[in-house]
Amino acid sequence: MGKISFAQTLGGNSVFNFLKLSNTPQLSALGGVNISQPSNDVGLVFNNPALLISSMHSQMNAVFNSFYSGIKVYHLSMGYHHRKLNTSFSWGLNYFGYGNISETDASGNVLGKFRPTDWVMQVSASRSYLEKWNYGATLKFISSNYGQYRSNGLAIDVGLLFSDTARLFSASAVAKNMGLQLKKYNGSSADDLPFDLQIGFTKRLKGAPFSFSLTAQRIHQFDIRYNDTIFNNENGFENGSTKKFSFDKLLNHFVLASTIYLGDKVEVIAGYNFLRRKELNIGNAGNGLNGFSLGGGVLLGKLQIRYARAYYQNSSAYNQLGLNVKLNEYFGLGKFGEKIGW
Repeated sequence: MGKISFAQTLGGNSVFNFLKLSNTPQLSALGGVNISQPSNDVGLVFNNPALLISSMHSQMNAVFNSFYSGIKVYHLSMGYHHRKLNTSFSWGLNYFGYGNISETDASGNVLGKFRPTDWVMQVSASRSYLEKWNYGATLKFISSNYGQYRSNGLAIDVGLLFSDTARLFSASAVAKNMGLQLKKYNGSSADDLPFDLQIGFTKRLKGAPFSFSLTAQRIHQFDIRYNDTIFNNENGFENGSTKKFSFDKLLNHFVLASTIYLGDKVEVIAGYNFLRRKELNIGNAGNGLNGFSLGGGVLLGKLQIRYARAYYQNSSAYNQLGLNVKLNEYFGLGKFGEKIGW
C-alpha cells in the first residue's frame, strides 16, 4: 500500500519546489517551461545555461512579480562575456518573500512573528562549439528559512543547445537541479531536489512572423501529476487515472507556446501548460483559463520591457514585469572597464 500511495503523490515529493517557478516574464508567457526560445534575454539563462550567449554581455535583467496572497518575488541577473576565455558568464538571484507571519505553538498560542523566505543564487558559464552548438552549466546555492526551520542545498544544471539560424530552428536538452540538501529542516530527513530532464524545440516559420515551441518536462518519469487522493476523497473529486498508460499522463509532459513578431521591436507570446491545468483544476467546476499564459515585449535596443500574465486556478492570474538593460551602454567604467572588457 505504501508503494501505491507514493506513486500517486510523486509529483510533490521533493524539497525546494520554488525552483520550478518561472523567474522572468518571457518564460512565464511561454508557459513557464521553455528551454529552446532564441532570444537575447539573459533572464532565460536562469532556466537553461546553454542559452547564455556573448550578446548578453553587460545585460541586466530585473523582474518584479506580485504573486498570490501577497507573496513578493524578485529576480536579478547579469551577463558577462570574457573574450580571452571565449566564455560567457552570468550571475542570478531569485528571491521569494512570504510576508510577516504569526508564529504559534502546537496549541495555537502566538509566540511572535517571523518572515519566511526562499532564495536561490546561481552562477552560469557557457561556450559555443563550431557554429551551431552551445553548451553550459550552472551552479546553484539554495536557501530556505521558515523561522526556526532552515535548510540549504547545492545543485547544478547542464544544458546543450543546437541552433540553426538559416533554418530558423533550435533544439535543446537540459538536466536540472542535480544536487543534494546540505542542511535539513529541523527534525526532518533529507529529501530529493526537484530534478527535471527537459527537451525542447522551437521553429520560426520562414516568411511569416510566427514561431512555435514544444517543450517536454520530466521525461525521466511518466506519471508526473500531483494527485492528492485524501483531498479528492474528502471533497468528492475524482482521483487521477490508475492506469499505467493514459493519454492524459502523456500530455502532462508538454508545454506549448507561440511567439508573434510584430517587426523587430514588439513580441506577443502565448503559452499553454498541460500539467498546470490538470493539477490545478477543481473537480468539475469551470476552470477558465487555467494553464494559459500571455505576454509581450517591447525591444528598444538598449532597453527591453517585458510583461507576462499567467493563469493558475479559477482564472486567477499573477502578473510579472521585467526590464533588460545593457549596462555598458548607460554606464562607463573608465580604465577599469577597459581592463575587464566592459
